[in-house]
Amino acid sequence: MGASGWDYHVEYQPDLGKALRELRARVFAEGDYWWAEPCEFGKSAMDFPNRPRTEEELWSSELVRESGTHSILDMHEIVRPGENPDYCTVEPVTEAEALRSAGVGLASLTRAHVDRIEGLAERRWFGRCAVLHDDAGRPAEIYFWGASGD
Repeated sequence: MGASGWDYHVEYQPDLGKALRELRARVFAEGDYWWAEPCEFGKSAMDFPNRPRTEEELWSSELVRESGTHSILDMHEIVRPGENPDYCTVEPVTEAEALRSAGVGLASLTRAHVDRIEGLAERRWFGRCAVLHDDAGRPAEIYFWGASGD
């Protein structure tokens, strides 16, 4: 099947880890992920009434652990400043990356810059995130994106 790209915009909150946890919970509840057990391409978990009821149940499947969900569910934590990104982690965009990719600092990133920063998610099974600002320069949302699944 290969990896799938995914992206999400969520309302801004200062705790990126909490934002990730809430996004994961929403995606799971909505069934907006690929479920490897029925292994039907072109369908999401929401197409199956018998889909897992908990994430624990979902990840108990060896097939799911090997193939992933092709969604944010494959990402488990936010990388802290100074830490190296690891498999299944989300790394926030750095000031240097924002300047190099979008030509603006982190405090000036907006939705208009998304196409310029998307290339920062270069590796499969790793995610990225960035705080996006409104026209007045206030943090407005968090953009999560990456690619995962096999």
